[in-house]
Amino acid sequence: MSDMIETAKRALGLVDLTNLNEDCTEADITSLTGRTVTDHGSVAAICVWPRFVAQAVRELTGTGVKVATVVNFPTGGIDTASVVAETKQALEDGADEIDLVMPYKAFVEGRKGFVEEQIIRVREVLPEDALLKVILETGEIKDPLLIHAAANVAIAAGADFIKTSTGKVAVNATLEAAEIMLTAIEEARRDDPERVIGFKPAGGIRTAEDAAAYLALADRIMGHNWVSASTFRFGASGLLDALIDTLEGKDSVEGQGY
Repeated sequence: MSDMIETAKRALGLVDLTNLNEDCTEADITSLTGRTVTDHGSVAAICVWPRFVAQAVRELTGTGVKVATVVNFPTGGIDTASVVAETKQALEDGADEIDLVMPYKAFVEGRKGFVEEQIIRVREVLPEDALLKVILETGEIKDPLLIHAAANVAIAAGADFIKTSTGKVAVNATLEAAEIMLTAIEEARRDDPERVIGFKPAGGIRTAEDAAAYLALADRIMGHNWVSASTFRFGASGLLDALIDTLEGKDSVEGQGY
């Protein structure tokens, strides 16, 4: 149990606490921001729909918790101009981090250049201190070689993080996809040791045991000193409560796991 408590302590500060429910309200956002600073420490960020960014920024002022939002979400469309405009508005509203859904259907169809261009164009409008997390939607890409190729495209186009999933499809984060993506990050690190590229599993991660499995995988591939909030995040809505329950010795109730 002590090992799981240590894992929970480690994982709590890596959580992107998420509400991307279609029926999310301003009251839900206030509830979400109210959970970010706990007796056991703060989460890394919250991740919300673009329409709630300004509210979240106001409510989190002074906490140190970042505000992330999603663009081209959840379907990964191909109207790059709209995605860039959506990104600019989110930044004007105060977003610190942008989680961009890669046009994964176009990628599977072989349109690598188009996908790369969209990521580059979004990257270009981000200030230096804003993070770009690129969502591959690995459960829809499916093929391991294509997942690896998608990770490489995102990294080459300027992603600061690569993220498994939107949480909106049948298959979201898996350890198999995580291993492929972390391997791509490790390969990129060998090519350019100065560049920092992070990893974010999202969708279906609900328990301290789930978190432990992903952290162990990252430790094995990237080394024990690699994981931090600048290199690793969990995209989840229910995980925080499970981690707190573990830290407080309670039985956790599974929540959602975007």
